[in-house]
Amino acid sequence: MTNLLLAIIYMAFISLGLPDALLGAAWPTMQPEFGVPISYAGIISMIIAVGTIVSSLQSDRLTRRLGAGKVTVVSVAMTAAALIGFSLTHSFWLLCVGAVPYALGAGGVDASLNNYFALHYESRHMSWLHCMWGVGATLGPYLMGYALTNGGGWNAGYRYIGIIQIVLTAFLLFSLPLWKKRKGAQADAGAEMGEALTLRQIVGIPGAKEVMVCFFCYRAVEQTTTLWASSSLSIYKGMAPETAASFASMFFIGITAGRAVCGFITMKLSDTQMIRLGLVLIALGVIAMLLPGAPAVALGGLVLIGLGCAPIYPCIIHSTPAHFGADKSQAIIGVQMASAYVGSCLMPPLFGLIANNITVALLPVFLLLVLVLMAVMHALLTKRAPVRTKREG
Repeated sequence: MTNLLLAIIYMAFISLGLPDALLGAAWPTMQPEFGVPISYAGIISMIIAVGTIVSSLQSDRLTRRLGAGKVTVVSVAMTAAALIGFSLTHSFWLLCVGAVPYALGAGGVDASLNNYFALHYESRHMSWLHCMWGVGATLGPYLMGYALTNGGGWNAGYRYIGIIQIVLTAFLLFSLPLWKKRKGAQADAGAEMGEALTLRQIVGIPGAKEVMVCFFCYRAVEQTTTLWASSSLSIYKGMAPETAASFASMFFIGITAGRAVCGFITMKLSDTQMIRLGLVLIALGVIAMLLPGAPAVALGGLVLIGLGCAPIYPCIIHSTPAHFGADKSQAIIGVQMASAYVGSCLMPPLFGLIANNITVALLPVFLLLVLVLMAVMHALLTKRAPVRTKREG
């Protein structure tokens, strides 16, 4: 039965990734229909980001009251309802309204499932869990492309994934008894853990500020690379734009494949060692991008950055209960998620200003500075909140 629950949670993370890249894939078709400027996609993205931050910060309170299983069911149901709503509307502003429950649901399921996995499963499963997200994020645009090429339109693409989310909600609902059986009756308990912590209390925990900055920096590296790698290869390295665009996808392939491989490596290395390995690989990738010469060298650097990113996010999450204790892990993971979303909102536009006013060639330098800050914060985290116990998965 434990393996059944594990499979259902893996499916939940695939479904979490499915809609993430839909807006970008469908926007060229949606924008003329709505009759709005092309930049309005940023409004929807910002609503989703803000809603996800809010729900991440509330995840501790909700999980203590309802338990991770019920929070996950409600959150996935909200995303399903929002996606079905997207499939029915032809109004940009109604799409913005639907983005609110979508964001609240996505943030809730992200924070609650990550904490549940950190508490009850080994590090390899956390890596594979996030690999499943990559699988979903890869499949989503293909489903949207199928809808567009078969005459269903972008609404049909959202409808397909909304139906998948509804089916998943039913599976999760019927799986609720399994959550309580995992590691005894207390596995999905919430109320027994005491009162939810305020944001001020969370930030005051030794090591909390450092891990928040780590997550901010991680998403800054990941999202800035995602957004600007193609431009860097094209403008700075002289690669053809269409070639640069296809090669830039190697970064995400590196992350997804890297997490699949990291699941096996975590059987030999600790979370801290995996994080340090990731930092070193990113540094090597950035150095490769800085080197003059053929674009192939920069491309290799991009793949290395993706491979380096692979273990950092899941391993920091998995190590959270060991650093801060099981009673505080949900609160800490909630602010970690919020910090990550803030980083993904602020840092790519910041580099956009640098690229616009100076040069896009500074991308490796920008990434290196953020990487150094992340490495320093992680070192401080291990000193101020050392691992308390060796937890079993």
